[in-house]
Amino acid sequence: QVQLVESGGGLVQAGGSLRLSCAASGRTFSSYNMGWFRQGPGKEREFVTTIGWSDRHTVYADSVKGRFTISRDNAENSVYLQMNSLKPEDTAVYYCAASRQFGANVKDYDYWGQGTQVTVSS
Repeated sequence: QVQLVESGGGLVQAGGSLRLSCAASGRTFSSYNMGWFRQGPGKEREFVTTIGWSDRHTVYADSVKGRFTISRDNAENSVYLQMNSLKPEDTAVYYCAASRQFGANVKDYDYWGQGTQVTVSS
């Protein structure tokens, strides 16, 4: 069982930066692949990025590649999302999630946080 709590969302102007954090409980955090997803108004939840349990593999959605960076600290049971050069279209609720599988499929993720709102003004 893994419980996830996101933080760090907020309101930022276009071109600005935010850093999201996701704190996990449970002794098995380091064995999970971790992902970030987002859901904008009236949209389906979409993949943003994922990082493997060993921190050696990452994958990014094309829409955020070069602007967002995922990282994790297994000693701190945390995963982070550094978001730079933010755009209004990045506005969404951002969720972190844990999966035994590595990939971008939302259905493969077993545990989810409650989400944190990110709003980018133009």
